[in-house]
Amino acid sequence: MISQNMKDLIKKSEGISSLFTDARKLKEKYGVENVYDFGIGNPNVKAPEAINQTAIKILEQEDSLHIHGYTDSVGYVEVRKKIANSINHRFDTHFDAKNIVMTVGAAGGLNVIFKVLLNVGEEVITFAPYFSEYDAYAMNVGAVLRAVPPNVETFLPDLNTLEKYITEKTKVVLINSPNNPTGVVYDESIIAEIGCILEEKQKEYGTTIYLISDEPYRELVYDGAEVPYVPNYYKNTIVAYSFSKSLSLPGDRIGYLVLPSEMEGYEEICQAAEVATRVLGFVNAPALQQKVVAECCDELTDVAFYDANREMLYTALQEYGYKCIKPQGAFYLFVKALEEDDKAFCKKAQEYRLLLTPAIGFGCKGYVRIAYCVSRETIENALPAFKQLAEYYGVVKE
Repeated sequence: MISQNMKDLIKKSEGISSLFTDARKLKEKYGVENVYDFGIGNPNVKAPEAINQTAIKILEQEDSLHIHGYTDSVGYVEVRKKIANSINHRFDTHFDAKNIVMTVGAAGGLNVIFKVLLNVGEEVITFAPYFSEYDAYAMNVGAVLRAVPPNVETFLPDLNTLEKYITEKTKVVLINSPNNPTGVVYDESIIAEIGCILEEKQKEYGTTIYLISDEPYRELVYDGAEVPYVPNYYKNTIVAYSFSKSLSLPGDRIGYLVLPSEMEGYEEICQAAEVATRVLGFVNAPALQQKVVAECCDELTDVAFYDANREMLYTALQEYGYKCIKPQGAFYLFVKALEEDDKAFCKKAQEYRLLLTPAIGFGCKGYVRIAYCVSRETIENALPAFKQLAEYYGVVKE
């Protein structure tokens, strides 16, 4: 018999699991090219050519025993140094190798830092809608995830409610900007205000509250939007970063944690992060990919491609009568479902060969997420289906 925790996780994951199953069935029935899959955030833009060339160079020039062997749990020193220098150059910080822990993507980084910081029963506060796996990451260490209800007008954080949610059990506040699933970006005033709230609450309860910034979409922003570098606004900040989206490397599972020297308990947290990386079974981040991203960490993905997809899809859906905010970042549209039950709406969409993700798993029922990190052709071919779906519900604008 499986554990009760896994039973709960399986139940919560039913929507995502069925999405994969339904996608496979539809593609087998109609052909891959005739199914419009907007379900998963798998980048369609190719990784920069420098990634492949750097990997080839490393494999040809370095000793294979070395490059395929274990690294320190926190990663190669020279890799961490190069990444720290890149961050310093971009954000006017002063990090060194000691402030960087190489991780198995941002997801691996979040699991490591949750393992380091959280005791059973302590609380993580985040803002709905949120990345659906946050619940599981908290459950993995016996912590409790509490989600501030969404402001459905803007999907920006409700800071008045955040203040009320923080208790003596709050150990972590977890933010994600640019946001998955809404695409909103938290501007400087929001980040600064979150920092002020946490400072006051630390004084009130005599505790330390860590602000964890989950940043896999940092470089994917549009219309001149800027993403503040959170450690510059609150000293007890930890950054979880991934190259999955910025360099189109989701399957390579490579990212890092930033642990600023100024935060409370820095030395102990660094030591614990090394141990947590090992005991969670990651052992170390992929050795070859550490070397590759160290050389390519300043490369940029083709944001213009995603921007064009965003404009095309957002404009068309607005025309057809769908309701959604225009995202400033990431590569998702967060759209109001055309009926109350978002799962049922997604099932109906499949009749038009559209694969969408119900938002109930993101803590915000009644919406769907549409990942526009797909080919331009997929969007163009899908537009008639979106229109027909809207017509079925009687919402197409005249």
